Amino acid sequence: MEKVSAVNNAADASAKLPVSEKISYSFTDMAGNLLYVTISSYILYFYTDVFSISVAGAGLILLVARFVDALSAPIWGSIVDHTHSKWGQSRPYFLWLAIPFAIATFLAFTAPNLHGTAKLFYAGFTYILAAGVIYTGIQTPITAILPSMTSDASERISANTYRMVGGAIGAFITSTFCLPLVALLGQGNDKNGFMWTMLIFGIVAVILLFTAFKNIKERTVAVAKPIPFKDSLKATVGNSPWYLLVVSFAIYWIAQSTRNGISVYYAKYNLGNEQLTSVFNGLQILGIIATISVPFVVKTTNKTAAMLIGLTIGAIGQAMMAFVGNNFALVITAWIIGILGASLAIAMPFAMLADTVDYGEWKTGIRASGFLTAVGSAFCIQLGSGFGSYIPSKIMAAAGFVANANQSAAALNSIKFCFIWLPIIIYAIVAFIMLFYFKYEKMEPQIKAELAERHEN
Repeated sequence: MEKVSAVNNAADASAKLPVSEKISYSFTDMAGNLLYVTISSYILYFYTDVFSISVAGAGLILLVARFVDALSAPIWGSIVDHTHSKWGQSRPYFLWLAIPFAIATFLAFTAPNLHGTAKLFYAGFTYILAAGVIYTGIQTPITAILPSMTSDASERISANTYRMVGGAIGAFITSTFCLPLVALLGQGNDKNGFMWTMLIFGIVAVILLFTAFKNIKERTVAVAKPIPFKDSLKATVGNSPWYLLVVSFAIYWIAQSTRNGISVYYAKYNLGNEQLTSVFNGLQILGIIATISVPFVVKTTNKTAAMLIGLTIGAIGQAMMAFVGNNFALVITAWIIGILGASLAIAMPFAMLADTVDYGEWKTGIRASGFLTAVGSAFCIQLGSGFGSYIPSKIMAAAGFVANANQSAAALNSIKFCFIWLPIIIYAIVAFIMLFYFKYEKMEPQIKAELAERHEN
Protein backbone atom coordinates (compact mmCIF):
# COMPACT_ATOMS: atom_id res chain seq x y z
CA MET A 1 0.00 0.00 0.00
CA GLU A 2 1.24 3.49 -0.85
CA LYS A 3 0.69 5.91 1.98
CA VAL A 4 2.38 9.13 0.86
CA SER A 5 0.29 11.51 -1.19
CA ALA A 6 1.02 12.30 -4.77
CA VAL A 7 0.22 15.40 -6.77
CA ASN A 8 -1.19 15.32 -10.28
CA ASN A 9 0.83 18.35 -11.29
CA ALA A 10 2.77 20.49 -8.84
CA ALA A 11 2.12 23.70 -10.76
CA ASP A 12 -1.59 22.91 -11.13
CA ALA A 13 -1.90 21.98 -7.45
CA SER A 14 -0.51 25.33 -6.31
CA ALA A 15 -2.26 27.40 -8.99
CA LYS A 16 -4.45 30.37 -8.17
CA LEU A 17 -8.10 29.38 -7.98
CA PRO A 18 -10.51 31.20 -10.31
CA VAL A 19 -13.10 33.38 -8.60
CA SER A 20 -15.91 31.35 -10.17
CA GLU A 21 -14.62 28.23 -8.43
CA LYS A 22 -14.33 30.00 -5.09
CA ILE A 23 -17.91 31.22 -5.46
CA SER A 24 -19.03 27.67 -6.25
CA TYR A 25 -17.15 26.48 -3.17
CA SER A 26 -19.11 29.03 -1.14
CA PHE A 27 -22.32 27.39 -2.36
CA THR A 28 -21.47 24.21 -0.43
CA ASP A 29 -21.60 25.91 2.95
CA MET A 30 -24.46 28.14 1.83
CA ALA A 31 -26.54 25.04 1.16
CA GLY A 32 -25.32 23.28 4.29
CA ASN A 33 -26.14 26.23 6.53
CA LEU A 34 -29.45 26.92 4.83
CA LEU A 35 -30.65 23.57 6.14
CA TYR A 36 -28.40 22.85 9.11
CA VAL A 37 -28.67 26.29 10.73
CA THR A 38 -32.44 25.92 10.48
CA ILE A 39 -32.10 22.68 12.41
CA SER A 40 -29.64 23.98 15.01
CA SER A 41 -31.55 27.24 15.51
CA TYR A 42 -35.15 26.04 15.50
CA ILE A 43 -35.39 22.31 16.11
CA LEU A 44 -35.53 22.65 19.93
CA TYR A 45 -38.21 25.33 19.58
CA PHE A 46 -40.04 23.20 16.98
CA TYR A 47 -40.05 20.23 19.34
CA THR A 48 -41.27 22.16 22.41
CA ASP A 49 -43.62 24.78 20.98
CA VAL A 50 -44.88 23.11 17.77
CA PHE A 51 -44.51 19.34 18.15
CA SER A 52 -45.43 19.50 21.87
CA ILE A 53 -42.45 17.60 23.29
CA SER A 54 -41.27 18.61 26.77
CA VAL A 55 -38.08 20.67 26.91
CA ALA A 56 -36.34 17.93 28.90
CA GLY A 57 -37.45 15.27 26.42
CA ALA A 58 -36.39 17.37 23.46
CA GLY A 59 -32.98 18.08 24.99
CA LEU A 60 -32.44 14.39 25.66
CA ILE A 61 -33.34 13.54 22.05
CA LEU A 62 -30.80 16.04 20.77
CA LEU A 63 -28.03 14.83 23.07
CA VAL A 64 -28.52 11.11 22.40
CA ALA A 65 -28.85 11.79 18.70
CA ARG A 66 -25.65 13.81 18.66
CA PHE A 67 -23.62 11.04 20.25
CA VAL A 68 -24.96 8.63 17.65
CA ASP A 69 -24.31 11.18 14.92
CA ALA A 70 -20.78 11.86 16.12
CA LEU A 71 -19.89 8.24 15.43
CA SER A 72 -20.75 8.79 11.79
CA ALA A 73 -18.01 11.43 11.36
CA PRO A 74 -15.00 9.08 11.36
CA ILE A 75 -16.99 6.61 9.27
CA TRP A 76 -17.74 9.28 6.66
CA GLY A 77 -14.13 10.41 6.80
CA SER A 78 -12.95 6.90 6.01
CA ILE A 79 -15.55 6.59 3.23
CA VAL A 80 -14.27 9.79 1.60
CA ASP A 81 -10.67 8.57 1.90
CA HIS A 82 -11.73 5.37 0.13
CA THR A 83 -13.55 7.20 -2.67
CA HIS A 84 -11.86 7.29 -6.07
CA SER A 85 -14.43 8.14 -8.72
CA LYS A 86 -14.16 9.77 -12.12
CA TRP A 87 -15.40 12.97 -10.44
CA GLY A 88 -12.79 12.92 -7.68
CA GLN A 89 -12.70 12.00 -4.00
CA SER A 90 -14.86 14.60 -2.23
CA ARG A 91 -16.74 16.36 -5.02
CA PRO A 92 -19.19 13.56 -5.95
CA TYR A 93 -20.87 13.70 -2.54
CA PHE A 94 -22.28 17.11 -3.40
CA LEU A 95 -24.16 15.32 -6.19
CA TRP A 96 -25.03 12.12 -4.39
CA LEU A 97 -26.30 13.56 -1.09
CA ALA A 98 -27.97 16.83 -2.12
CA ILE A 99 -31.48 15.42 -2.58
CA PRO A 100 -31.35 13.03 0.43
CA PHE A 101 -30.21 15.96 2.60
CA ALA A 102 -33.18 18.08 1.52
CA ILE A 103 -35.70 15.26 2.03
CA ALA A 104 -34.36 14.31 5.46
CA THR A 105 -34.47 17.92 6.69
CA PHE A 106 -38.05 18.25 5.43
CA LEU A 107 -39.03 15.14 7.39
CA ALA A 108 -37.31 16.44 10.55
CA PHE A 109 -39.63 19.47 10.51
CA THR A 110 -42.74 17.43 9.81
CA ALA A 111 -45.03 16.88 12.80
CA PRO A 112 -47.23 13.83 12.18
CA ASN A 113 -50.10 13.03 14.56
CA LEU A 114 -48.15 10.77 16.90
CA HIS A 115 -48.11 10.37 20.67
CA GLY A 116 -45.81 9.19 23.44
CA THR A 117 -42.93 6.93 22.47
CA ALA A 118 -43.85 6.98 18.78
CA LYS A 119 -43.50 10.77 18.69
CA LEU A 120 -40.12 10.66 20.44
CA PHE A 121 -38.89 7.90 18.13
CA TYR A 122 -39.97 9.79 15.02
CA ALA A 123 -38.31 12.99 16.22
CA GLY A 124 -35.11 11.18 17.15
CA PHE A 125 -34.91 9.15 13.95
CA THR A 126 -35.51 12.04 11.55
CA TYR A 127 -33.17 14.28 13.52
CA ILE A 128 -30.35 11.73 13.39
CA LEU A 129 -30.95 11.21 9.68
CA ALA A 130 -30.99 14.90 8.74
CA ALA A 131 -28.66 16.62 11.21
CA GLY A 132 -26.42 13.63 11.70
CA VAL A 133 -25.88 10.95 9.11
CA ILE A 134 -26.62 12.88 5.93
CA TYR A 135 -25.38 16.29 7.08
CA THR A 136 -22.10 14.69 8.13
CA GLY A 137 -21.87 13.17 4.68
CA ILE A 138 -22.18 16.69 3.22
CA GLN A 139 -19.99 18.49 5.75
CA THR A 140 -17.09 16.05 5.51
CA PRO A 141 -16.28 16.57 1.80
CA ILE A 142 -16.87 20.33 2.12
CA THR A 143 -13.89 20.53 4.48
CA ALA A 144 -11.92 17.58 3.07
CA ILE A 145 -11.89 19.02 -0.45
CA LEU A 146 -10.02 22.21 0.51
CA PRO A 147 -6.51 20.68 0.72
CA SER A 148 -7.27 18.92 -2.59
CA MET A 149 -8.28 22.13 -4.36
CA THR A 150 -4.90 23.81 -3.86
CA SER A 151 -1.67 23.43 -1.91
CA ASP A 152 -1.14 27.19 -1.78
CA ALA A 153 -1.67 28.40 1.82
CA SER A 154 -2.97 31.85 0.85
CA GLU A 155 -5.37 30.37 -1.68
CA ARG A 156 -6.70 28.01 0.98
CA ILE A 157 -7.40 30.97 3.25
CA SER A 158 -9.04 32.82 0.35
CA ALA A 159 -11.20 29.86 -0.69
CA ASN A 160 -12.20 29.23 2.92
CA THR A 161 -13.17 32.90 3.25
CA TYR A 162 -15.49 32.55 0.25
CA ARG A 163 -16.89 29.42 1.86
CA MET A 164 -17.55 31.18 5.16
CA VAL A 165 -19.22 34.10 3.39
CA GLY A 166 -21.46 31.61 1.60
CA GLY A 167 -22.22 29.95 4.90
CA ALA A 168 -23.08 33.32 6.42
CA ILE A 169 -25.47 34.06 3.57
CA GLY A 170 -27.14 30.67 4.00
CA ALA A 171 -27.45 31.26 7.74
CA PHE A 172 -28.82 34.76 7.08
CA ILE A 173 -31.51 33.47 4.75
CA THR A 174 -32.82 30.87 7.17
CA SER A 175 -32.37 33.06 10.26
CA THR A 176 -34.15 36.04 8.71
CA PHE A 177 -36.90 34.39 6.73
CA CYS A 178 -37.62 31.05 8.43
CA LEU A 179 -40.12 32.19 11.07
CA PRO A 180 -41.77 34.82 8.83
CA LEU A 181 -42.18 32.17 6.12
CA VAL A 182 -43.57 29.74 8.68
CA ALA A 183 -46.13 32.36 9.70
CA LEU A 184 -46.95 33.32 6.10
CA LEU A 185 -47.18 29.82 4.64
CA GLY A 186 -48.77 28.26 7.71
CA GLN A 187 -51.48 30.90 8.13
CA GLY A 188 -51.62 30.24 11.85
CA ASN A 189 -50.67 26.55 11.56
CA ASP A 190 -46.95 26.33 12.36
CA LYS A 191 -46.83 22.63 11.53
CA ASN A 192 -47.79 23.34 7.93
CA GLY A 193 -45.67 26.48 7.91
CA PHE A 194 -42.48 24.61 8.80
CA MET A 195 -43.17 21.91 6.18
CA TRP A 196 -43.63 24.39 3.32
CA THR A 197 -40.66 26.47 4.44
CA MET A 198 -38.35 23.45 4.53
CA LEU A 199 -39.56 22.37 1.10
CA ILE A 200 -38.47 25.74 -0.33
CA PHE A 201 -35.12 25.72 1.50
CA GLY A 202 -34.49 22.15 0.38
CA ILE A 203 -34.98 22.95 -3.31
CA VAL A 204 -32.59 25.91 -3.06
CA ALA A 205 -29.97 23.77 -1.28
CA VAL A 206 -30.10 21.09 -3.97
CA ILE A 207 -29.53 23.65 -6.72
CA LEU A 208 -26.54 25.13 -4.84
CA LEU A 209 -24.90 21.74 -4.24
CA PHE A 210 -25.38 20.66 -7.85
CA THR A 211 -23.71 23.89 -8.99
CA ALA A 212 -20.78 23.31 -6.63
CA PHE A 213 -20.36 19.78 -7.93
CA LYS A 214 -20.21 21.09 -11.50
CA ASN A 215 -17.63 23.82 -10.97
CA ILE A 216 -15.18 22.71 -8.25
CA LYS A 217 -11.97 20.85 -9.19
CA GLU A 218 -9.76 18.53 -7.14
CA ARG A 219 -6.17 19.17 -8.21
CA THR A 220 -4.33 16.76 -5.95
CA VAL A 221 -4.64 13.00 -5.60
CA ALA A 222 -4.70 12.13 -1.94
CA VAL A 223 -3.41 8.58 -2.26
CA ALA A 224 -2.61 6.09 -4.97
CA LYS A 225 -4.82 3.50 -3.28
CA PRO A 226 -7.61 3.76 -0.71
CA ILE A 227 -6.38 4.17 2.86
CA PRO A 228 -7.45 1.40 5.26
CA PHE A 229 -9.30 2.69 8.31
CA LYS A 230 -6.46 1.67 10.61
CA ASP A 231 -4.07 3.83 8.59
CA SER A 232 -6.48 6.75 8.79
CA LEU A 233 -6.23 6.39 12.56
CA LYS A 234 -2.44 6.35 12.29
CA ALA A 235 -2.59 9.80 10.68
CA THR A 236 -3.73 11.11 14.07
CA VAL A 237 -0.71 9.69 15.93
CA GLY A 238 1.39 12.56 17.20
CA ASN A 239 -0.80 15.06 15.33
CA SER A 240 -0.91 17.50 18.22
CA PRO A 241 -2.29 20.49 16.28
CA TRP A 242 -5.18 18.31 15.15
CA TYR A 243 -5.91 17.28 18.75
CA LEU A 244 -6.00 20.93 19.81
CA LEU A 245 -8.36 21.89 16.99
CA VAL A 246 -10.73 18.97 17.62
CA VAL A 247 -11.06 19.69 21.33
CA SER A 248 -11.35 23.47 20.98
CA PHE A 249 -13.73 23.37 18.02
CA ALA A 250 -16.06 20.86 19.68
CA ILE A 251 -16.22 23.05 22.78
CA TYR A 252 -16.65 26.18 20.67
CA TRP A 253 -19.73 24.72 18.96
CA ILE A 254 -21.46 24.43 22.33
CA ALA A 255 -21.41 28.24 22.45
CA GLN A 256 -22.39 28.64 18.80
CA SER A 257 -25.33 26.27 19.11
CA THR A 258 -26.44 27.82 22.41
CA ARG A 259 -26.41 31.37 21.00
CA ASN A 260 -28.46 30.35 17.97
CA GLY A 261 -30.83 27.95 19.69
CA ILE A 262 -31.66 30.06 22.76
CA SER A 263 -32.13 33.33 20.86
CA VAL A 264 -35.74 32.39 20.04
CA TYR A 265 -36.49 31.79 23.74
CA TYR A 266 -34.73 35.01 24.80
CA ALA A 267 -36.69 37.02 22.24
CA LYS A 268 -40.03 35.37 23.01
CA TYR A 269 -39.92 35.20 26.79
CA ASN A 270 -37.33 37.75 28.00
CA LEU A 271 -37.95 40.47 25.39
CA GLY A 272 -41.61 39.58 24.79
CA ASN A 273 -41.52 39.30 21.00
CA GLU A 274 -40.86 35.98 19.28
CA GLN A 275 -40.41 37.64 15.88
CA LEU A 276 -37.32 39.45 17.20
CA THR A 277 -35.60 36.10 16.68
CA SER A 278 -35.52 36.90 12.98
CA VAL A 279 -33.82 40.20 13.79
CA PHE A 280 -31.25 38.53 16.04
CA ASN A 281 -30.46 35.77 13.60
CA GLY A 282 -30.83 37.94 10.51
CA LEU A 283 -28.08 40.19 11.81
CA GLN A 284 -25.74 37.21 11.47
CA ILE A 285 -25.22 38.42 7.90
CA LEU A 286 -23.05 41.19 9.34
CA GLY A 287 -20.58 38.47 10.21
CA ILE A 288 -19.55 38.64 6.56
CA ILE A 289 -17.66 41.81 7.48
CA ALA A 290 -15.48 39.84 9.88
CA THR A 291 -15.23 36.89 7.48
CA ILE A 292 -14.02 39.06 4.62
CA SER A 293 -11.38 40.52 6.93
CA VAL A 294 -9.92 37.07 7.70
CA PRO A 295 -7.15 37.14 5.03
CA PHE A 296 -6.05 40.60 6.18
CA VAL A 297 -6.12 39.68 9.89
CA VAL A 298 -4.21 36.45 9.24
CA LYS A 299 -1.64 38.25 7.09
CA THR A 300 -1.20 40.92 9.77
CA THR A 301 -1.01 38.45 12.66
CA ASN A 302 -1.48 34.69 12.10
CA LYS A 303 -4.29 32.14 12.16
CA THR A 304 -4.11 31.39 15.87
CA ALA A 305 -4.06 35.06 16.83
CA ALA A 306 -7.00 35.73 14.50
CA MET A 307 -9.06 33.11 16.32
CA LEU A 308 -8.13 34.53 19.73
CA ILE A 309 -9.05 38.04 18.59
CA GLY A 310 -12.43 36.74 17.42
CA LEU A 311 -13.09 34.98 20.72
CA THR A 312 -12.21 38.15 22.66
CA ILE A 313 -14.50 40.37 20.58
CA GLY A 314 -17.28 37.80 20.82
CA ALA A 315 -16.97 37.67 24.62
CA ILE A 316 -17.09 41.48 24.85
CA GLY A 317 -20.31 41.58 22.82
CA GLN A 318 -21.90 38.85 24.93
CA ALA A 319 -20.94 40.59 28.18
CA MET A 320 -22.39 43.90 27.00
CA MET A 321 -25.82 42.29 26.60
CA ALA A 322 -25.85 41.50 30.30
CA PHE A 323 -25.70 45.16 31.30
CA VAL A 324 -28.02 46.91 28.84
CA GLY A 325 -31.28 45.52 30.19
CA ASN A 326 -34.14 45.37 27.67
CA ASN A 327 -33.00 48.44 25.74
CA PHE A 328 -33.49 46.99 22.29
CA ALA A 329 -31.02 49.28 20.50
CA LEU A 330 -28.24 48.50 22.96
CA VAL A 331 -29.05 44.78 22.94
CA ILE A 332 -28.76 44.77 19.16
CA THR A 333 -25.48 46.73 19.27
CA ALA A 334 -23.98 44.22 21.69
CA TRP A 335 -25.34 41.32 19.65
CA ILE A 336 -23.68 42.69 16.49
CA ILE A 337 -20.33 42.97 18.26
CA GLY A 338 -20.73 39.36 19.36
CA ILE A 339 -21.53 38.31 15.81
CA LEU A 340 -18.39 39.97 14.44
CA GLY A 341 -16.21 38.19 16.98
CA ALA A 342 -17.88 34.82 16.55
CA SER A 343 -17.67 35.04 12.74
CA LEU A 344 -13.94 35.68 12.87
CA ALA A 345 -13.34 32.89 15.39
CA ILE A 346 -15.44 30.24 13.65
CA ALA A 347 -13.76 30.75 10.27
CA MET A 348 -10.30 29.78 11.46
CA PRO A 349 -10.58 26.07 12.43
CA PHE A 350 -11.94 25.14 8.98
CA ALA A 351 -8.86 26.64 7.31
CA MET A 352 -6.49 25.30 9.96
CA LEU A 353 -7.72 21.73 9.51
CA ALA A 354 -6.14 21.67 6.05
CA ASP A 355 -2.81 22.40 7.74
CA THR A 356 -3.27 19.50 10.16
CA VAL A 357 -3.70 17.22 7.13
CA ASP A 358 -0.27 18.39 5.97
CA TYR A 359 1.10 17.88 9.48
CA GLY A 360 -0.31 14.35 9.64
CA GLU A 361 1.31 13.43 6.33
CA TRP A 362 4.61 15.02 7.39
CA LYS A 363 4.54 13.14 10.68
CA THR A 364 3.28 9.72 9.57
CA GLY A 365 3.48 9.61 5.76
CA ILE A 366 -0.31 9.16 5.60
CA ARG A 367 -2.53 11.83 4.07
CA ALA A 368 -5.99 11.09 5.48
CA SER A 369 -7.73 14.32 4.54
CA GLY A 370 -11.22 12.83 4.70
CA PHE A 371 -10.83 11.28 8.15
CA LEU A 372 -8.97 14.18 9.77
CA THR A 373 -11.29 16.86 8.45
CA ALA A 374 -14.43 14.81 9.14
CA VAL A 375 -13.58 14.43 12.80
CA GLY A 376 -12.22 17.97 12.98
CA SER A 377 -15.34 19.55 11.48
CA ALA A 378 -18.45 17.36 11.30
CA PHE A 379 -17.70 15.45 14.52
CA CYS A 380 -17.00 18.67 16.41
CA ILE A 381 -20.11 20.38 15.06
CA GLN A 382 -22.28 17.38 15.89
CA LEU A 383 -20.92 16.84 19.39
CA GLY A 384 -20.75 20.51 20.28
CA SER A 385 -24.23 21.22 18.91
CA GLY A 386 -25.62 18.30 20.89
CA PHE A 387 -24.29 19.66 24.16
CA GLY A 388 -25.25 23.17 23.01
CA SER A 389 -28.87 22.04 22.96
CA TYR A 390 -28.78 19.62 25.91
CA ILE A 391 -27.04 21.84 28.48
CA PRO A 392 -29.44 24.80 28.06
CA SER A 393 -32.45 22.48 28.04
CA LYS A 394 -31.37 20.96 31.37
CA ILE A 395 -30.69 24.40 32.89
CA MET A 396 -34.06 25.73 31.72
CA ALA A 397 -35.92 22.60 32.85
CA ALA A 398 -34.30 22.78 36.30
CA ALA A 399 -35.42 26.42 36.55
CA GLY A 400 -39.04 25.47 35.83
CA PHE A 401 -39.38 26.49 32.18
CA VAL A 402 -42.75 25.54 30.62
CA ALA A 403 -43.35 26.12 26.90
CA ASN A 404 -46.02 28.65 25.84
CA ALA A 405 -46.58 29.86 29.41
CA ASN A 406 -45.70 32.86 31.54
CA GLN A 407 -42.24 32.13 32.88
CA SER A 408 -41.08 32.47 36.46
CA ALA A 409 -38.20 34.78 37.35
CA ALA A 410 -35.97 31.73 37.75
CA ALA A 411 -36.89 30.45 34.28
CA LEU A 412 -36.23 33.86 32.71
CA ASN A 413 -32.85 34.07 34.47
CA SER A 414 -31.95 30.60 33.20
CA ILE A 415 -32.69 31.67 29.63
CA LYS A 416 -30.59 34.80 30.09
CA PHE A 417 -27.69 32.81 31.55
CA CYS A 418 -27.71 30.35 28.65
CA PHE A 419 -28.00 33.09 26.04
CA ILE A 420 -25.38 35.47 27.47
CA TRP A 421 -23.01 33.97 30.03
CA LEU A 422 -22.62 30.37 28.91
CA PRO A 423 -21.00 31.38 25.57
CA ILE A 424 -18.56 33.68 27.42
CA ILE A 425 -17.44 30.84 29.68
CA ILE A 426 -16.92 28.61 26.65
CA TYR A 427 -14.99 31.29 24.72
CA ALA A 428 -12.55 31.57 27.62
CA ILE A 429 -11.97 27.81 27.67
CA VAL A 430 -11.40 27.66 23.90
CA ALA A 431 -8.99 30.62 24.00
CA PHE A 432 -6.88 28.90 26.66
CA ILE A 433 -6.63 25.73 24.58
CA MET A 434 -5.69 27.60 21.41
CA LEU A 435 -2.74 29.30 23.12
CA PHE A 436 -0.91 26.00 22.67
CA TYR A 437 -1.41 26.08 18.87
CA PHE A 438 1.05 28.92 18.22
CA LYS A 439 4.14 26.71 18.09
CA TYR A 440 2.63 24.37 15.50
CA GLU A 441 1.61 27.21 13.22
CA LYS A 442 5.22 28.40 13.20
CA MET A 443 6.26 25.00 11.79
CA GLU A 444 4.01 25.19 8.71
CA PRO A 445 6.53 26.67 6.21
CA GLN A 446 9.04 23.93 7.09
CA ILE A 447 6.39 21.22 6.78
CA LYS A 448 5.13 22.42 3.39
CA ALA A 449 8.68 22.67 2.05
CA GLU A 450 9.56 19.14 3.15
CA LEU A 451 6.31 17.73 1.75
CA ALA A 452 6.94 19.42 -1.60
CA GLU A 453 10.37 17.82 -1.68
CA ARG A 454 8.94 14.40 -0.92
CA HIS A 455 6.33 14.74 -3.67
CA GLU A 456 8.99 15.65 -6.21
CA ASN A 457 10.91 12.51 -5.32
